[in-house]
Amino acid sequence: MRQGSVTRDTLETQVSVKLDLDGTGSNQLATKVGFLDHMLEQIARHGMVDLEIDARGDLHIDAHHTVEDVGITLGQALAQAIGDKKGLRRYGHAYVPLDESLTRVVVDLSGRPGLVFNVDFARASIGGFDVDLVREFFQGLVNHAGITLHIDNLRGENAHHQAETIFKAFGRALRMAVEADDRAAGSIPSTKGRL
Repeated sequence: MRQGSVTRDTLETQVSVKLDLDGTGSNQLATKVGFLDHMLEQIARHGMVDLEIDARGDLHIDAHHTVEDVGITLGQALAQAIGDKKGLRRYGHAYVPLDESLTRVVVDLSGRPGLVFNVDFARASIGGFDVDLVREFFQGLVNHAGITLHIDNLRGENAHHQAETIFKAFGRALRMAVEADDRAAGSIPSTKGRL
């Protein structure tokens, strides 16, 4: 059962995440940030993970704390679901196009948090959603999942398309990384013997 369930409760947000790595892409998303829900749905559908997220945050200020804390909590649930990483592929990658936009995402279940984020968004907001929050979401996620993540938007002229290719490609790369490697025979995919 590769599942994670985490609740994070602060003075700024209350976030609950349930994740099943062996799901079908079903999702129940209620962050009250419409664009974030749309992007999280991409992770679920393209990653073939079941995802339930409920979040309440200080949206009267802005969406920053909510988006960041959803990333943090999802990262914690992902670390829980991955477990000791025995028998997993460890690495995953995906190229995803959407019309004029193309993004490459590469993930390593390394146990070390690291984010390389090369995205030059075409505009500063998408329907009121500050595009800076895309990086904040993934920074929170990698810090708490203990993964290394490279995100490169190779081209794009529409910020919505750019963001959507990022989340879709992340879902697909994660799906590959957490797949069972039949040749690994339950071993840790590292010369160190642990991740």
